[in-house]
Amino acid sequence: MPTLFCLGLLRLWFHLHFYELSNHSPVIRGLNYYRQSLHLMVQNGFGVWVRGDMQFFWVANTAWGVGSILWAELVRDSFHVLAHRWPLLYRQHVWHHRVFRRDLTVANAKIYAQAQWRNDLPECLVMLLFTLFVWWACSQLMPVCQWAALAGTLYTLIFLVSCIARGSGSNWARQATDATHLPGPFTAPPARWLVNRSYHWRHHFDNDHAYYCSTLTLVDKLMGTALALKGKTVAVTGASGALGRSLLLHLHQAGAKVVALSSKSEPVTLTVNGETLCVKTINWRVGEEAKLAELLENVDILVLNHGINVRGTRTPTAIAQSYEVNTFSTWRLLELFFTTIRTNENMARKEVWVNTSEAEVSPAFSPLYELSKRSLGDLVTLRRLDAPCVVRKLVLGPFKSSLNPIGVMSSDWVARQIVALAKRDFRNIIVTINPLTYLLFPVKEFCVSVYFRFFSHSDLPQSAAKYKVPEPERLHG
Repeated sequence: MPTLFCLGLLRLWFHLHFYELSNHSPVIRGLNYYRQSLHLMVQNGFGVWVRGDMQFFWVANTAWGVGSILWAELVRDSFHVLAHRWPLLYRQHVWHHRVFRRDLTVANAKIYAQAQWRNDLPECLVMLLFTLFVWWACSQLMPVCQWAALAGTLYTLIFLVSCIARGSGSNWARQATDATHLPGPFTAPPARWLVNRSYHWRHHFDNDHAYYCSTLTLVDKLMGTALALKGKTVAVTGASGALGRSLLLHLHQAGAKVVALSSKSEPVTLTVNGETLCVKTINWRVGEEAKLAELLENVDILVLNHGINVRGTRTPTAIAQSYEVNTFSTWRLLELFFTTIRTNENMARKEVWVNTSEAEVSPAFSPLYELSKRSLGDLVTLRRLDAPCVVRKLVLGPFKSSLNPIGVMSSDWVARQIVALAKRDFRNIIVTINPLTYLLFPVKEFCVSVYFRFFSHSDLPQSAAKYKVPEPERLHG
């Protein structure tokens, strides 16, 4: 071992000495890294230095490899965004939008082939150029990792070869490599992080100025284009309350067609740019959820926002009211809305937003409010394991309203944050001044979701259209 150690030192000295006399080629320059490690080797021992060096080697190579692939996807999605905003590129990209019918069947095989050459091929070439730049940069900055940095280039070459095969008329290539455009029933609603068929369908047939991503949804989340509200019909329960009115206002400003669901007889009005806007108002009462079935057929997004706060009361009547309004009425509407989801378009476009409150994880100083909202939160967690559409939770801190006169946040600010985060496809929308909620709620939601997934099962089909919504029990006394 001492002999090998001495030979290693001699070889290292030779390389370092040769470096001083040589030019600055990338290969020789890479040996300079070992000069910087020499003092660490002498001070801490040869074994410690080797272990530290190998750990750095694998971490650095992994970072360059994964980073180059993420870079390729970033370039790809940015090119897609640019293709929708630069007329020169859009004239080529529009071929891609001419190809498919609403059921994702190909309208014309020749147009499909032309779309590969006019849209997909230029996209792949741009990706190839930028990933080769990353490889060149790595060869200059950290030559020891330059082969790992080629991962993005190899990743791009896969898309390039498959694009050429599809453009040449290979049906096998289309089936194997064009997964987001395959026809047939959708098996899941739009995914959170990976683009699936229902997610990409929305780019073609919901709003082509949103949902730009091809594989990862990161760019859409950053740009706020992961959910388009323009033109969607959005119904809000509890619409006459402070948050309900604010949500209606900000949803209207985002281009949605808003519908107010209120237990009060007066129509809901909004003030928009100094003018009064009358909102379509539907009157309903808790226990009469089934009467909204026809309306919900034409609703794209249902916001379940109604509730009651009996504060410190703990009578049997208060218990029954709290659970009936906060938990079971919301649950029945959730299930009723699920029955309207029968087609691919329904699964791709429809959503439910449920106001479960910060009371899921934090005290609200109203025991029955906390208990009923926590029960609702757990029911929503259970049902969205196999829900036929996107289900979002609104986890809101104390805002000023009739239910909470001493709330800290304004309902207008809370509503603005809800809409902004929904556009970025947050499935758990947390808006609060309590920093602990941002830490505790994700942990709680993950643990409860895993527990429900392992210890429960569903015999229902993905489409909720075949099961019956439970009838409410009437309150007595």
